[in-house]
Amino acid sequence: MSGHSKWATIRHKKGALDAKRGKLFTKIIREITVAARNGGDPSQNPQLRSAILKARVLNMPNDNIDRAIKKGVGNLDTTAYEEIVYEGYGPGGIALLIICLTDNRKRTAADVRSKLSKNGGNLGESGCVSYLFSRKGFITVATEQYSEDTVLEAALDADVENIISNEEYIEITTMPEAFEQVLTALDDAQIKYETASILRIPETTVTLDATLKEKALRLLDILEDCDDVQEVACNIEYASNTGD
Repeated sequence: MSGHSKWATIRHKKGALDAKRGKLFTKIIREITVAARNGGDPSQNPQLRSAILKARVLNMPNDNIDRAIKKGVGNLDTTAYEEIVYEGYGPGGIALLIICLTDNRKRTAADVRSKLSKNGGNLGESGCVSYLFSRKGFITVATEQYSEDTVLEAALDADVENIISNEEYIEITTMPEAFEQVLTALDDAQIKYETASILRIPETTVTLDATLKEKALRLLDILEDCDDVQEVACNIEYASNTGD
């Protein structure tokens, strides 16, 4: 069950190196507030728990998290956010799923379309690439803190789909319905996880040459920097030998 992740390694490096903390805080606060409208108890609300975990990874102060939860639970934020998923293609024909939380569908669509067209991509029809991705629970544990055997033993009875190791992380994949169960198993074993989210993960990946890969990663950065974009999923083979 060991090996090198075929798609996720860059996520961690990009988050640490490229994140604009203020903008990320704003996005996560929005995500927490929207999730809290379905209940303010993270143990009963997986969407809220996932958003809170993202906030804590970025060392967001607890006061900020608590205010966002209270805002959502108390319906103090009257902004009508909706989730919209755009589908399209990037350099080299890579598939893109662009998940947004927006209060203005026209503004977001125009922004996403502009960013794609200026950087070697284009929007596609609904359904053109979504079939290439599946929603999965994705949890990472630092390799320097725990062995794969330790994590496997803790999570084995919690319906884990797969565990993959690389130099930095032990990556656990679950079905969405088993996500909470796996987190609870890790908590019970006192294993600290670095990230925990339900993400869109590609069923297969594509390998790009160094030039196209650089263009594709730049497009991902640009899209992720958009105010309304919460997540960008793609099917690049990150762990290739074509230049990282």
